[in-house]
Amino acid sequence: MGLIVEDKSIVVPGEILGEGMDFLPGEGVFRDGESIVSSRIGVVNVSGRVVKLIPLTGNYVPKVGDRIICKVIDVSYSGWRVDTNTAYSAVLSLKEASSSYVERGADLTKIFNIGDRIIAKITNVTSQNLIDISMKGPGLHKLNSGRIIQVSPVKVPRIIGKQGSMVSTIKNATACNIIVGQNGLIWIKGDNPQSEFVAVETIKMIESNAHKQGLTDTVQNFIQGKLNESGGKNE
Repeated sequence: MGLIVEDKSIVVPGEILGEGMDFLPGEGVFRDGESIVSSRIGVVNVSGRVVKLIPLTGNYVPKVGDRIICKVIDVSYSGWRVDTNTAYSAVLSLKEASSSYVERGADLTKIFNIGDRIIAKITNVTSQNLIDISMKGPGLHKLNSGRIIQVSPVKVPRIIGKQGSMVSTIKNATACNIIVGQNGLIWIKGDNPQSEFVAVETIKMIESNAHKQGLTDTVQNFIQGKLNESGGKNE
């Protein structure tokens, strides 16, 4: 009795993951009598007694509290509309954009203009998937310069790592500032193009190997190899 499959293994719909009542079914998993069964293709994730699946593919589903990277696509008298890298745009009201007083009729393009990238927090998602966002909170701001890459949103938790461990490894090794949006957009800014390139290549490698075990050691070796190729480790 217990788990039949190993943590981080890839399973398909209908596959039995375990027997007995020692483990509880989480996301992507259901109980059928004494069995715990997969409902989709994904990577097994065991946390305590809970067994869930991390999907290998899928679109981003907006959730309240998520931090996402957006691009301003329209400016009105009362706020901004932004592209969220989903099928749905979001609205940033003037009240949620700034704690400073802004005169009525002021030119809002002086705060955020079309094409600007921002990191914002989702504050509301309606049943029609209309999204409200806010810029009020730590770490929420306009993104200046740097580069933005796109990854599969379902791979974002693996890129971030437990308590941010994976992305911290990349930041420390490349000396890049990195912000990961839950919507699959990642902002990277380094002191030089070489360090940014290494950070981008590392993130793409993690995305391609998100289902594999021992990824932390693989990432550290990968970064060191790339830094050696580009002329040494960043100090």
